Amino acid sequence: MDRSGAPYTPQTAAADVEATLLILEGRWKLLILFHLFDGSLRRFSDLERAIPAVSQKMLIQQLRQLETDGVVRRVVHHQVPPKVEYGLTDWGRALCPALDAILVWAAKREGG
Repeated sequence: MDRSGAPYTPQTAAADVEATLLILEGRWKLLILFHLFDGSLRRFSDLERAIPAVSQKMLIQQLRQLETDGVVRRVVHHQVPPKVEYGLTDWGRALCPALDAILVWAAKREGG
């Protein structure tokens, strides 16, 4: 069923897949999501260490886009020095089964 509750047609399915890919596009977004997959909050510096190939500027940009799209939430702790953490929103957590399916799908290729 599409967002209106009607059965998918090839056209509505393609449109929804395209909209989803626009949210997830970007070299680092899926890696960021996999690092937030366990549901815990992660500090920016933890994400930087977990994904060493990403520049700080790009990590900030990708996190902001995910936050704007409602997938990731940013938690600011007002202290000195400031502490900022990132985690998945409820909608972002709903993506976890799809991310898990991607891992299962990738494992099939490796074994095939």
